[in-house]
Amino acid sequence: MDQPPGLLADHFGDAGMRVTERVYADAGQQVQIAFAGGVVDIATLAAVQYDRIACVILQQVLLLQIDDRGRCGDFHLFIITAASAAAKSRGETLCYDDGFPVEATSRASVAALIDHTMLRPEATAPEIRKVCVEARQHGFAAVCVNPYWMPLAAAEIAGSRVKACTVIGFPLGANATSIKVAETMEAVRAGAREIDMVLNIGELRGGNHEGVLRDIRAVVDAAHQGGAIVKVILETALLTDEQKITACGLAKDAGAEFVKTSTGFGPAGATVEDVALMRRAVGSAMGVKASGGIRTLADLQKMVTAGATRVGSSSSVKIIEAMAV
Repeated sequence: MDQPPGLLADHFGDAGMRVTERVYADAGQQVQIAFAGGVVDIATLAAVQYDRIACVILQQVLLLQIDDRGRCGDFHLFIITAASAAAKSRGETLCYDDGFPVEATSRASVAALIDHTMLRPEATAPEIRKVCVEARQHGFAAVCVNPYWMPLAAAEIAGSRVKACTVIGFPLGANATSIKVAETMEAVRAGAREIDMVLNIGELRGGNHEGVLRDIRAVVDAAHQGGAIVKVILETALLTDEQKITACGLAKDAGAEFVKTSTGFGPAGATVEDVALMRRAVGSAMGVKASGGIRTLADLQKMVTAGATRVGSSSSVKIIEAMAV
């Protein structure tokens, strides 16, 4: 492939990233970015830098989510913000940063971290429509609803960059694998592009790791066939640290794109310690989603600092509205 102006081939294999180019760009330059899954045309950039965090910030803070079909998953967050001609002239490269990015303090960039969630069993159709409208309005990464509501949610967000997300084997994870697969296939047919599945918690705790792997892999295969990614919910409050690490390894081996802390219906939600542990366990090759009890901007920032690349919350609008415009 010919190298477009402003791009320099530089593989990130050691970091587990699937970005195949480092980016050098001046303000106002038209560029392309080549990913493992293909080349993405990016509009005129105000300037460029990138971070781990599944979006690209374009001129006027317009968001473009990158679909990378490499093993690192659908939406690694690549925040592209400012690289000046001066930086380019100094030969500076744009490098990976584990910390909460300064650039992710705008409403748009924080919104791109969030799965806007409505999983209450008593949720009504008007409430589902409301969260979909909010997701489109604020530019959330996804809207996450129970499987019954997937056709409605997918229709409500059609034409936007918001992804339709649903939950499988939820909230206990104890469904037969065949039922989880059937749920996944139906969800994908209904428009789901992200699948948050609960692993078999009892089998994990009991040491049947091969059974847990088969369960996850079956859902991953069904989701991928339909063009969806998978986030594996561990329900960390029910696990020891050793079990959490094992679960992360199994999810990674099964080909899932994310590991996720909690259902929000367990004895406790996400903790900074669990997110950090999960990030260490999967490295940079997978996303980590923090979910459960994340209600404020400060909560979100702590989770991202610990290593989360996605956050699930039903308080998404409150988080965004707490920020300056």
